Amino acid sequence: MKSGIPVEKNQEVDVTFTDLTHEGAGIAKVEGYTLFVPGALPGEKGIVKIVKTKKGYGYAKLIEIKEKSPDRVDPPCYIYDQCGGCQLQHLSYKGQLIYKKQVVQDVLTRIGGIKDATVHDTLGMEDPWTYRNKVQVPVASQNGELIAGFFRKRSHDIVEMDKCIITEETIDEVIQEVKRIAKTCGITPYAEQKHRGTLRHIMARIGVNTGEVMVVLVTRTKDLPFRKSLIKGITEAFPQVKSIVQNVNTKRTNAIFGNETQVLWGRDVIYDTIGDVKFAISARSFYQINPSQTKVLYDKVLEYAKLSGTESVIDAYCGIGTISLFLAQKAGHVYGVEIVPEAIEDAKKNAELNQITNATFEAGQAEKVIPAWYNQGIKADVIVVDPPRKGCDEALLQTMIDMKPKRIVYVSCNPATLARDLKVLEAGGFRTVEVQPVDMFPQTMHVEVVSQIILKEEAGSR
Repeated sequence: MKSGIPVEKNQEVDVTFTDLTHEGAGIAKVEGYTLFVPGALPGEKGIVKIVKTKKGYGYAKLIEIKEKSPDRVDPPCYIYDQCGGCQLQHLSYKGQLIYKKQVVQDVLTRIGGIKDATVHDTLGMEDPWTYRNKVQVPVASQNGELIAGFFRKRSHDIVEMDKCIITEETIDEVIQEVKRIAKTCGITPYAEQKHRGTLRHIMARIGVNTGEVMVVLVTRTKDLPFRKSLIKGITEAFPQVKSIVQNVNTKRTNAIFGNETQVLWGRDVIYDTIGDVKFAISARSFYQINPSQTKVLYDKVLEYAKLSGTESVIDAYCGIGTISLFLAQKAGHVYGVEIVPEAIEDAKKNAELNQITNATFEAGQAEKVIPAWYNQGIKADVIVVDPPRKGCDEALLQTMIDMKPKRIVYVSCNPATLARDLKVLEAGGFRTVEVQPVDMFPQTMHVEVVSQIILKEEAGSR
C-alpha cells in the first residue's frame, strides 16, 4: 500500500457517496482519501473496486449498490454504459436540474468568491430527449465493416450506434442511412492509426423550425468515390435534405473539420428560426444545438440586458450573429465581433436576411477589436459576452472594466471559467446580481449560465 494512501489497486471497499464531480462521477471518501466513481449518486452506499490511486485521490469502479438514491433511474439508452456522450441518464431529470444549480453555486463561491448573487433554479425542458439539432459521428472499421457511432468513454474506440435518444429523430435516421449507403457502396472508413481510408465523419444538422436538413461528409481525400450514389440515396430517402457538403481534412488530427469545404448538391446553407429571427447556417457555423432552450437562453439575455431601444451594445464572440440580431431588435445599435471570418460573413448575411440595419460586424479577436473600438470613441452601454470554454481573455476583461458599461451579460458554457472572470470584473468595479442556469444539454453534465452584472457606480446612484 502506497504511503499515506488507505486503499490499493483492486481492493474492494464499502463507501458512502456524498457528492458528484463536475463530470458526473460519484465522490466517496475512505479515511479522508477521495475516490471518484462513475455511475454513483450522492446518498448511495455501495461496494467499489479501486482502479487507480494517486497521491491525493483515486478512481474506483462501482461493484454493488447497497442503498439506492431516490433520484436513481434506469437509463433508457441501450449503450449508455459504454458511450461517452451522456453522463447523467441514471439521475432523474429533476435531480439533474438540482445538481446543475449546485455546480454553479459551488464554483461561484469557491472560485469566484461570490456569495451575494441570486442563483436561480435551473431552467429545464418539458421533454429532455431528442433535442439535439446536430450530430457528428466518427467513422471506422470494425471486423472489416464500416461502423459509425460515438467514442467509448475516455478512448477513441467507437461504439456502434443505431439510435441516439437525445438526437432529433430525422437527423438520427439520416446518419443511419448515410452509413448504410456508404457500406453498400464500399466506401472505405478512416483508419486513425494508419491515416488511411476515405470517410472520417458523418455530420447532419436540421433547422428544427423549418425542417431543412444538411448532410456533411468529412473525408481524408478530395476524391469521394460513389458520390453520385450517396447523393441519390440521401435525397431520395429524405426530401427535406437541402444541402449535401463535403469537407476535406487531410491532416492527422483530432479536429473534425479541415479547411476545404465544397457543396456536392443543393445549397451551401440551411435555414432556421429562433423567435422572429431567421438564420442561414453553413456547414461550419456555430449554432446552438438545442433550439427550444436557445430561445429560453436568449430571452434571459434580453431580460438581463434591459434594453429600452437607444443603447449601444457590444456582442463579443458573436458567431453568426445569433445573439446580436436578437439584441438589435431592442437596441439602438449592436456591434458584433468574432474571430472566425466566415462566421462574420454569415452574421452580415443574417442581418440582411432579417432586414436588420442597426448591427455592425467585424472579424478579429474580441480582445483586440473592442479596445480599438473604445479608442475610436465607441462606448457600450451594455456588453454581452459568450466566450468559448476557456472564458474571456484578460485584455477583454480589462477593456470592459475600462469601458464601464452599465451592464454586462455573461453567457457561459463553463461555470468554472465564468466564476474566475466574475471575480476579475467584481474587483474592477462591477457586481454580479443574478445568475440563471439553463439546461441546454439534458442527460449530460454540461450547463449553460447567464449572469447579469452591473456597474457598482450605477447601483449606487439609484
